[in-house]
This record gives sequence, structure tokens and C-alpha cells, in this order.
Amino acid sequence: MFQPAPDAVYGFPNARALVRVDSPYQRIEVWDTPQLGRLFTLDGRPMTSSGDEFIYHECMTHPAALVHPAPRAALVLGGGDGGAARQLLAHRSIERIVVAELDAQVVRLTREHLPDVHGGAFDNPRVELVIGDAAQYVAQQIAGANKVSFDIVVFDLTPPDSPAASLYTPEFLTQLKRILAPQAAISLHLGSPYFHAARVAALLTNLQQIFAVVRPLAAYVPLYGSLWLMAIASDTLDPASLTEHEVTARLTQRDLDGLRYYDATLHAALFSAPHAVRDKLGRFLKPSP
Repeated sequence: MFQPAPDAVYGFPNARALVRVDSPYQRIEVWDTPQLGRLFTLDGRPMTSSGDEFIYHECMTHPAALVHPAPRAALVLGGGDGGAARQLLAHRSIERIVVAELDAQVVRLTREHLPDVHGGAFDNPRVELVIGDAAQYVAQQIAGANKVSFDIVVFDLTPPDSPAASLYTPEFLTQLKRILAPQAAISLHLGSPYFHAARVAALLTNLQQIFAVVRPLAAYVPLYGSLWLMAIASDTLDPASLTEHEVTARLTQRDLDGLRYYDATLHAALFSAPHAVRDKLGRFLKPSP
């Protein structure tokens, strides 16, 4: 059973535990379920399942990558399951993808048990896996003589009340901007508007303090038991401004024809929150200037 809020529980009956590992950072468990196939949890929280990961990972990567005219370098913070890297590899203009994952055990276990999620992404020469603190990696890039500028950054992390807490702060976001290219976008997940409204509002406030354009987007993710909010933030790029024709043209140009959830027709709908969500989050879901 999962408990996303003190007054809410849900679960997947007849789930079967396959492996449990206590790493130096967290408890990692891999399960087999009749509903969503293989999935893994961190400290009891659902992270990714083979049955619906494409919803989350496609929404977290492609809208941000497509709004950029020609992304060449991407950074994934977290992402040890390889799902975000696998999606970014579909953009042929991206020459380098750095995955900065804190926990080597996450990579090991998901490589073994969730091959449908990573699709062999870590074996691709365009992908560089860095094990360690993502904040430290960013600091090293800032201090280094050969600093890399990233066009896309994907926050594929555990929630703010976890070992990843420092990566959601205004201080880190400000630091991160120092390694972003002039045209760049970041993508991050916010949480459920029904279970985590205060957390979502706080994250959006932080983003709006740092970036000129902040666009929330929403998709229902069965593993998370709720509508799930994400956001794309940038100083120069606005994914909500792309028309269906423009998205179609870019999907065709980049030969992105194997997607299972995201497409040009869906693009605008992702950025349109239902009334109930707008009422709950108020001004935070209003378009930024």
C-alpha cells in the first residue's frame, strides 16, 4: 500500500516482492504486479513501473526538448532507472546526456529488473553516468575550466522531503542557471495537486522567482494514483506557445515516431489544468508573463 498523504492510501493487490536492498541512502524495493508489471520503490514511495513509465518519462522530456530548436547537451538529475535518458536519446541532435544519480544501487537494480524502462540507455556512448551528489556535480561544472553548458535539464528525482531536498531550493536553481545555455529549459515533477498542493505551490513559487517562463503541465500517472503535475521553466523558451503544427513538424524532423503517450495533439492539453486543479492552486497555475 502507498500513502501519498496522511488521509489517502492506494495500492496494487497481489504485488509480489522481488528484491529489497538498503543502500547508504534509502531502501530500494522491486515488485512484480498484475496491474503495472515490474516497479520499484524508494523508502516505500513508488518511482517507476514498466507498465506506465512512458507517460511520466515522455512528458518529462519531450515537451522541453522539442521547444528547443536543436538541443545538444542534456543533464538528468537522478534518473538512475534510465527512463529519461532513453527518451532523450530519441533526439538525434543531442550529443551528450549526463545522468547524475546519487545511488549506484538504483542503477544496478533497475538495470537488472526493469529493462523495459531503461532500454539499454546506459550502454549508449552518448550517455555518461555520474554516480554521486547531483549538486556536487553542478558545483564542479561551475568551478571547472571546461564547463559544459546544458540545453535541457530533467529533474528525475525523489520528492523534496527526501535525500534530494537541496536540489529543489532557490539556491540550487540559481546555481544551476550558471551551467545552462542561453537557450535552455528545465523540466521537473511537482506532485499531485490533490495530495501535495502546498508542496506544488512552493515549488512553483521557487521556479517563478528564478525563471521568466514557468509552465505547469499535467498527466494522470496510474502508478502515482493521481493526476501528476510537472513544470517546464526557462528564461527564453515557452513550450505552451508551440502550435500543433509546430510540434508535428519538429516530431517529424527528429523522426520521433515511436512514442506511446505524447504527441502533437496532446501537447496543448498538457498545459491546460482542469478547473478543480486551478481552484486548488490558485495563482500558481496562471501563465507566467
